[in-house]
Amino acid sequence: MDNKINFEYHFVSDKGVISNKDKRDVPAILAVDATFSIKINNKLYFETELAILEFYKSLYEWKEKMTKDYIPEFHYYTIEYDDYEDGAILSLLPFSNQARLESIWAESDIYNVFDLNYIVGAFIALEKNLRDDIEEYYEIKLKNFIKHIPYR
Repeated sequence: MDNKINFEYHFVSDKGVISNKDKRDVPAILAVDATFSIKINNKLYFETELAILEFYKSLYEWKEKMTKDYIPEFHYYTIEYDDYEDGAILSLLPFSNQARLESIWAESDIYNVFDLNYIVGAFIALEKNLRDDIEEYYEIKLKNFIKHIPYR
């Protein structure tokens, strides 16, 4: 079975909640929220409101660690939540030529093993699209914020 994944996000914070002058303001950074959802084969797998800049930084750091021969695990945690005994909010776990998507907040139990190249490409596209959309919507440059965005 070929799984297909779809990411959707909608910014819920007002456009004026952050500006380029707030690049070191951690409370302002964490106040930028979006509803983020994942559908697998058009069925809702994951949906929550999250600090979207923090989530973006997790994707960015993951992508930066990747090499031609190495795909690291992706794990998203938030500093706003501290009970991780069961795992990360969202994880991508590569193995062989496949990868499993896992979430402690999954909405439904869906077979979530993907072709590795497909899912890595989808996550890389998510990072790029999220960067472009955040920068356009909030009229900021994420490169000025990235080192100041907290993440676990």
